[in-house]
Amino acid sequence: MVFSSNVFLFLFLPVFLGLYYLSGNRYRNLLLLIASYIFYAWWRVDFLALFIGVTVFNYWIGLRIGAAGVRTKPAQKWLIFGVVVDLCVLGYFKYAGFGVESLNAIITSFGFEPFIVTHILLPIGISFYVFESISYIIDVYRGDTPATHNLIDFAAFVAIFPHLIAGPVLRFKDLVDQFNHRSHTVDKFAEGCTRFMQGFIKKVFIADSIAPIADHCFALSDPTTGDAWLGALAYTAQLYFDFSGYSDMAIGLGLMMGFRFMENFNQPYISQSITEFWRRWHISLSTWLRDYLYISLGGNRGSTFATYRNLFLTMLLGGLWHGANFTYVIWGAWHGMWLAIERAFGVNAAPRRIRPLKWAFTFLLVVAGWVIFRAENLDVAWRMYAAMFSFGDWRLSELNAAQLTSLQVSTLVLAYLTLAWFGIRQFHAQPLTGAPKARAENDGVKEKVDANGPATAQPRSPGAAQDDPAAIAYSPSGALAYRQSWLAQWPLLATRLVLLLLFALSVLKLSAQSFSPFLYFQF
Repeated sequence: MVFSSNVFLFLFLPVFLGLYYLSGNRYRNLLLLIASYIFYAWWRVDFLALFIGVTVFNYWIGLRIGAAGVRTKPAQKWLIFGVVVDLCVLGYFKYAGFGVESLNAIITSFGFEPFIVTHILLPIGISFYVFESISYIIDVYRGDTPATHNLIDFAAFVAIFPHLIAGPVLRFKDLVDQFNHRSHTVDKFAEGCTRFMQGFIKKVFIADSIAPIADHCFALSDPTTGDAWLGALAYTAQLYFDFSGYSDMAIGLGLMMGFRFMENFNQPYISQSITEFWRRWHISLSTWLRDYLYISLGGNRGSTFATYRNLFLTMLLGGLWHGANFTYVIWGAWHGMWLAIERAFGVNAAPRRIRPLKWAFTFLLVVAGWVIFRAENLDVAWRMYAAMFSFGDWRLSELNAAQLTSLQVSTLVLAYLTLAWFGIRQFHAQPLTGAPKARAENDGVKEKVDANGPATAQPRSPGAAQDDPAAIAYSPSGALAYRQSWLAQWPLLATRLVLLLLFALSVLKLSAQSFSPFLYFQF
C-alpha cells in the first residue's frame, strides 16, 4: 500500500484515524502498531514475519545491552552480535544476488561454470527498519537512551506506517517521549493535513508528470546531447519532488497522530557545495551516517588522511545502502570524493549569500551524480555521459520529441520555477548555521524539542499585536494570547484554498493514471 493510492486515501486512512481518535490514550500505540502491520502486510504477508522477527530480536538485544551496562565489555559483545545479525539479514536479502552475480562474472572469465542462485525478493522498507533498529541498540550501548521494556512502544516505533517504507530514518531516543506523551490538537491535525496535501501534490501532480520524460531519455539507445541533458534535468526534479513529497506526507501523517518527525529536506538544490547539499538532502540519512558510521570509523579524530578516508568510506557505504549495483557504489564514491576535496580546501558549507558560479558548479556535480544513480547499469550511464558532454546535437531526437507532451514540458518548467522560488526564499529566510542535528541545538547548548510545539509560527506573546487590540484575546485557559485578524490571515487562507484545489486535481489525476510507486521504495 502506498500513500498515493485510492485505497489508502479513501479506506485505510479514514478508518484508521476514526478508530485512533475513538480509542483511549493507553490503546493508541497498540492500534498504531496493528494498523502499521496491516499497512505492511498489504504488500506481502509472509515478509511481515521477517519484519516482526527483526523487531523482537533488537528489542531483546537492547534489553541485554541495558542489563550489561553502558559501554561495558559484555554490552559491547551484545552490540556486535546484534549489529552483525541485522547486517546479515539486510545483506542476504539486498546484496546476496549482487554478490553472486559479481562472483560469477569473475569465475566465468576464467572458464568456470557460474553459480545458480534463486532470485531473492527484496522486502520493502528493509533498509530503513534495519537502520533504525541498529541505531536503537547503539544508542542503548552509548547510554543515549535507556533500553525500553515496552515491546508495544518499540515495535510501534519501528513499524509506524507513515515512515515505514521510505523514511525519514527516525531514532527511538528522539520519539520515546512522544510515544509516552503527545498532544492531539486541531491546529496540529490541520498542519498535518496541509503538509500531507503538499507532499501529495509534489508526488502526483509534479513528479509523476515529469517521470515519463526521464524514462524516455534514459531508454534511448543513441541519445543526442539535448536528449541526455533533458533526461538528467527531468530526473533531478523528479527525484526531489517524489522523495520530498513522500517525506512531507510522512511528516503530515505523523502530525495527524500527534507526532512531530524531523525534517528530511531543506531546499537542497540551492546548495553551493556538496557539503551543504548533504546538510539539505535526506537529512535523516545524512545525520544517521554521520552519527553511526562516520563517527564509528573514527570521524575527524585521527590524521588528516584518516578524516578524508572516513568521509569517502561513509559515502561509499551510503551509496551501497541505496542498492546492490555498481552504479550506487560509484555515486557514493563521487559524493565522498567531493566531500573530501571540500574538506581539504575548507569550503564554507553555510554561505550567507548566493554566489551564482558556486551554485552552478555544485548543481552540475549533483546532476552528474544523479545520472549514474538513475542508470540501470554502467552502460546506460556511459551512454548518457557521452551524449551530455560531447556537446553535439542539442536538438531532441525524433523518437524522444514524438513522445513528449506539452503537459510534461510545462510541468518540468513549473518544477524548476518552484525550486528556484522556494529555494531562494528559504536561503534568505533560514540560512544554515551549523551542522544538522537530530535534536535542536542553540549555540552548542542542547534544547529539548517540543513535540507538541505550535502548528504555525505565531508570536509567543501579544507584544507584536499591541497596535491591534482586536488581535488580543484570552485562551480557554485564561492566558493572554495573540489572534490574527482576518485581514492579516487572508494570504494564508488563499494559499490553503489553492492547495486544496491542487490536491483535488491531484486526486483526480491519481485516479486516471496507472500505479506509480515512490522511487525510494526500491531502496
